[in-house]
Amino acid sequence: MTEKALVILAAGKGTRMNSDLPKVLHPVAGAPLLVHAMKSGAMLEPARTVIVTGHGAEAVAKAASDWDEEAVSVLQEEQLGTAHAVAQARPALEGFEGDVFVLYGDTPFIRPETLEAMAEARLRHDVVVLGFEAADPGRYGRLLMQGEVLEKIVEFKDASEEERAITLCNSGVIAADAKVLFDLIDAVGCENAAGEYYLTDVVGLARARGLSATAVACPEEETMGINSRAELAQAEAAFQTRARAQAMEDGVTLTAPETVFFAHDTVVGRDTVIEPNVVFGSDVTVESEAHIRAFSHLEGCHVSRGGVIGPYARLRPGAELAEDVKVGNFVEIKAARIDRGAKVNHLSYIGDAEIGEETNVGAGTITCNYDGVFKHQTRIGARAFIGSNTMLVAPVSVGDDAMTGSGSVITQDVEPGALALARAKQVNKPGFARKLFEMLKARKAKATKEAQ
Repeated sequence: MTEKALVILAAGKGTRMNSDLPKVLHPVAGAPLLVHAMKSGAMLEPARTVIVTGHGAEAVAKAASDWDEEAVSVLQEEQLGTAHAVAQARPALEGFEGDVFVLYGDTPFIRPETLEAMAEARLRHDVVVLGFEAADPGRYGRLLMQGEVLEKIVEFKDASEEERAITLCNSGVIAADAKVLFDLIDAVGCENAAGEYYLTDVVGLARARGLSATAVACPEEETMGINSRAELAQAEAAFQTRARAQAMEDGVTLTAPETVFFAHDTVVGRDTVIEPNVVFGSDVTVESEAHIRAFSHLEGCHVSRGGVIGPYARLRPGAELAEDVKVGNFVEIKAARIDRGAKVNHLSYIGDAEIGEETNVGAGTITCNYDGVFKHQTRIGARAFIGSNTMLVAPVSVGDDAMTGSGSVITQDVEPGALALARAKQVNKPGFARKLFEMLKARKAKATKEAQ
């Protein structure tokens, strides 16, 4: 089996983005464009991945290594064209024998099936280019085909009127044997309207040397390049449309699909129901038969089978929910494990905590986990009952089958089976409220008169 390597071009500044952030780091579905491109290429199981950086090189290299620690970044100090960019990857591919696939960091949606088709075509041809039938060819490079053979690629600036009438366009993605590719790049010149070294010239050079070239076609939406904020929004919309369709095909019920937003790595099990206006951040897994109610936001969390979340719930990173857990309206969970069958149904914050199975956490409960410097743990056992408006001042623990009285501020551990009451004794003063209101109204009247 032929080994494969990825070269991903990510050096562009992205002037039309009007941003200090490198273009390839702008996010779609919670991940940088570059990561989407790397994920697309990952299906090839590449032996090496090389990212060609330029503008914002340090940040781009970090994003690449955060996703794939084995990815190597190289710097293109001057942007002299795509062939010049690929040439910068040569040292990082020294000793590599196999096929090189050149992808683009701002073209995030190429499907695995498309790259598989290119890999298959490489078995029959020396150079394989990815093309698409453009609804509006515009300024794309044109693919000049003779049957299955790709004769050359003509950039729009250099194309004749007849060539501009061709609708089969170049995506820029190309695959070839490493030695062949770099030998052809060495022969690329810059005698063109832009004075750049075009990667597309390798096709004509290959044909002149008696090598074979072909094009594999894919749907135009796969080749969407992102160059502006408007196109970034279009890319987000395209991703969400595809993700929603895939979720429903996988057996997930979306009651209002157009209002649900997935992240690039969201996993949802079948027979789960997702109500309107639910947003998934990165790193979320929801198992089968869960119910995510309207206006909930989930990120960095795991919801087990049968969980019921929301409405208006927020699950933050580190929220780990066992089977049949219920998290209700206006509840926030962060860095906490909630065991099987536990309930946190109303207006509560549970952070840096462990809650045992079948425990009920009453409305308005807060784990006071932060002392201004350090975070501390709260541990609540199984089958406990936490009364409404309980403040649990961590570090603190409540044992199995224990109970706290409503309105308590718990600062000491509660032993299993105990009832903890920690609130001031109520004192009623007859008539005092009426006197207090009269005094306050008199003060307000005086202040109003003095202001006139």
